[in-house]
Amino acid sequence: MPSFIVDHPMVCALALILIDIAVWRLISPALANWKLAARLVIFAVFSAVLFNDGMNPMQAAPYVDDTALHLAATALQIGWWLFAARTLTVLLGAVMMQRVGHTGRLLQDLMGAVIFLIAIIAAMAYVLDLPVKGVLATSGAVAIIVGLALQSTLSDVFSGIVLNTTKPYQIDDWISIDGTEGRVTDIDWRATRLQTSQGSLAVIPNSLAAKAKIINFSRPADMFGLAVSLQVSPHARPQTVIEALERAMQGCRALLAKPAPSVAFKASASGGVEYEISGFVPAMGLKREVRNQLYDLAFRHLQAAGVGLLSATEGSTPATVSGARALLERSSIFSTLRQEEKDTFSQNMTLHTYRAGDMILPAGEVSDHLFIIESGVVSVMLVKGGHTFEAGRMGPGEVIGESGILSDQATLADFTAKTYCTLYRIENEYLKPCLDARHDIGEAMKALLDFRVHAAQALTEDAPVVPVKKGFLQWLRSRGL
Repeated sequence: MPSFIVDHPMVCALALILIDIAVWRLISPALANWKLAARLVIFAVFSAVLFNDGMNPMQAAPYVDDTALHLAATALQIGWWLFAARTLTVLLGAVMMQRVGHTGRLLQDLMGAVIFLIAIIAAMAYVLDLPVKGVLATSGAVAIIVGLALQSTLSDVFSGIVLNTTKPYQIDDWISIDGTEGRVTDIDWRATRLQTSQGSLAVIPNSLAAKAKIINFSRPADMFGLAVSLQVSPHARPQTVIEALERAMQGCRALLAKPAPSVAFKASASGGVEYEISGFVPAMGLKREVRNQLYDLAFRHLQAAGVGLLSATEGSTPATVSGARALLERSSIFSTLRQEEKDTFSQNMTLHTYRAGDMILPAGEVSDHLFIIESGVVSVMLVKGGHTFEAGRMGPGEVIGESGILSDQATLADFTAKTYCTLYRIENEYLKPCLDARHDIGEAMKALLDFRVHAAQALTEDAPVVPVKKGFLQWLRSRGL
């Protein structure tokens, strides 16, 4: 051992403690293994310095005749016990983090507290030579008094341990505790913290969470339930409503096929009848988007079936209007036509029906007519790499065949009936004069065509291959060197 350390052991021991604190602060948390290795090395050197000078932590401090040195040695020996406790807790924490991750933090903290308590008692027994039995008895009485004063806090602590042991939820899970819904951001000694959908922070005591009804929306991890409730007129036939809502479900591609979505009657009252669409999506982030899409699809399919939501019955189309005329009123493209133009159009629209699986308009065909979907779901199929896949689904009010009408272009996709469908057909000879006279309708159809062309190209084009950067080592491996 170097002579300076032999001559000034206390100074070196104090310097090692300061070096350990500095190293622990300066090394980045990303280099956790290096921090742990540095602490182990410094503790080993610190122990060697103490034992080499006779300052055995298992015995009372030396230098009884020199009060200053005796007190300094006593402080260093007590520091050794605390240093050992801290090193052991860090080592156990690193091992537990690899095995159980962040969820074992409460258990890690509890073990650390027990280790420090043992270290303090050992230092009192060995270094200070105090009667441990008396200290433990006194501390037991104090613990009872403190425990009674901190009863609710201790309940939160032990409830937190139970929650981390049973793991009804983990960090980043979406849960609901007694109606409070949010994402778990932290679980500490006292409480569970949730970030709600409104962006606020909800702090729920662990003792309350341990007793409350907990709903974990993140398990299983690939299936998240959602439901949409709708109220319709009590005069509408239930079978008509259910069939329309089932078509709305089939028009939503984001819903999982298994478990299959369903429609159910919920309640009936004099003011209206309530139905519910329920299903599952593969990701939590899709729930809001799919719920909105389902509501829109349900509105359109119910409207196509002649059933209006209670909130929309005031503006419903009069019963005396024909189906073709009502469809023009609902169409986003043709709703701006004047009343007399709609009357002319509706008189020149012919109704066509298709069974599920029938081809409505094949890819490659230049259409000389335009279809407007009245009811049902139409599947849009594209081809990529020789394989056919479903690119989208269409519902009431949407149009088919605009590419042939506007630019004599062939259709890019196959349009097939996914359910029983009814479509109104408008021939080009009636449609062309309208497009020439009403530029707003022509522009709307051109915008729709551009959107569909770009979407089809994006879905069928192969993704660019990103070149892999090869270094010198990869070059050697590729040649078997």
